[in-house]
Amino acid sequence: MEKSSEQLRPYEAVILVHPDANLEEQKELFRKNQATLKSYKGSVHSLETWGKRTLANQIGKTRKAFYFHTTFLAQPAAIAELERTMRINDKVLRFTHTKLDPRVSLSKFMENFKRGLQETAQREREREAKIQAKRAAAAAAASHGE
Repeated sequence: MEKSSEQLRPYEAVILVHPDANLEEQKELFRKNQATLKSYKGSVHSLETWGKRTLANQIGKTRKAFYFHTTFLAQPAAIAELERTMRINDKVLRFTHTKLDPRVSLSKFMENFKRGLQETAQREREREAKIQAKRAAAAAAASHGE
């Protein structure tokens, strides 16, 4: 039974950091997270910043946050420790950890993840173009109707 808890599993996390957190505070958070992972024999695969974005739902009076996405290998016990330390860090607004399919490598997961983001962005651009075309047609029809 002890053997399975020692096993490294793939995870991803999205972490929202308070917009007032300076670069050094952000780096310190991820240094601590990396140290926690190492203490549980885990390792960070990728860490990306998505920059400061507007929150879908305001948290307290906060309307924006720095978004970070990370993938890593860790023992399940490491997740509890990561979550404990993030709960007591007042610069962390929200976080979520997701266990990934162990049959898919983290590199392959990130490749698929980025492809999905690109496809979503492309669909959004196409939708926006259709809306603009409809507005232009409506404006043209309105100007001819006078």
